[in-house]
Amino acid sequence: MPARRHLWIFIVAGAGVLVLALLVFLALRPLAAGPGAEDALPQPTWASPAAAPVSAAAPTAPGVAGLVDADWLAQTASSTGIPARALAAYAGVALSKAVEMPACGLAWNTLAAIGFAESRHGTHGGSEIGPDGTATPGIYGIALDGSSTDHIPDSDAGAVDGDAEYDRAVGPMQLIPQTWRNWHVDANADGAEDPQNIDDATLASANYLCRASGDMAAESGWHSGIAAYNSDPAYAVTIAEAGSRYRSQAQ
Repeated sequence: MPARRHLWIFIVAGAGVLVLALLVFLALRPLAAGPGAEDALPQPTWASPAAAPVSAAAPTAPGVAGLVDADWLAQTASSTGIPARALAAYAGVALSKAVEMPACGLAWNTLAAIGFAESRHGTHGGSEIGPDGTATPGIYGIALDGSSTDHIPDSDAGAVDGDAEYDRAVGPMQLIPQTWRNWHVDANADGAEDPQNIDDATLASANYLCRASGDMAAESGWHSGIAAYNSDPAYAVTIAEAGSRYRSQAQ
């Protein structure tokens, strides 16, 4: 009996040690590696330029959207998931700026990332981008009353944003009235300047970014431009991730 008792105690003790070792291993494994750590990729710190869009042999439509080759547009819209009409604005503006201001180096994938972050390419709140590039219904941000945003009192008597008390960001690229006043432009050649039009809004945004950055093709210049657009560090992370994803998907 004593021998059997000692054997039983030894077996129980040994099993306890194994269970304890297993628990320690499971507890320490996430600290050492983390789930899927071996497959983790470093997060992008900025959105380096994607390859330039292919220019149309002849304009396919008035304004910047007509500058883009139809086959490139269809293929890239399919591979990135960006709506073709929005992508035509981003790519057309990039082609336009490459001629007008080549030193800026602003790429379509950064413009697309901003359009994604600001309005999901003009689809926020059920809006749609029409064939002429205009968002319907119009897209309006929250009042910039200082409660959870910068405090920006009305600057346009509500003419652009419909709010005579506080400014609101408007359109697919979410430009505040002051920015639109400084950079307004007719990019779709319809004779009107409209921040709700994705061509007009994207070219206005590009003009602003190029002025703020100097060189959007360099990491430091890219960060200067994005910080001028929105100074929240989390915003730069969002743009870097989306812009890098679009560059990769378009390859």
